[in-house]
Amino acid sequence: MDFQTDFCTEMPATCTFFKDASSEDDEKKLKRREKNRVAAQRSRKKQTQKADELHEEFECLEQENSLLRKEVQTLREEQRRLTEALKAHEPLCPIIHCAMSLVSSPRSEVITSCLPR
Repeated sequence: MDFQTDFCTEMPATCTFFKDASSEDDEKKLKRREKNRVAAQRSRKKQTQKADELHEEFECLEQENSLLRKEVQTLREEQRRLTEALKAHEPLCPIIHCAMSLVSSPRSEVITSCLPR
């Protein structure tokens, strides 16, 4: 004999006890679902914000990288020009020619003795 069936068939007016319990369970489920839905929504929003921040940081780093590459290129061109200028100057430089003839002297003496007065 089932208590719920007997209780509901014998006293239909008082069968609300089981309906109330079921309704409370349903209400708890709905609250839990709503809470879960809100938490999931918050999590997705946070994830999207993080992705946006990473994308923004990526773009800034790409821009900085591009600027640094341009600076490296400019410095290489400057180095090349200065190297060419030095090579062009070497045959004409009195200090280098004087230093070659005074190889046995200490470096500081070579430089001071070869400087124009």
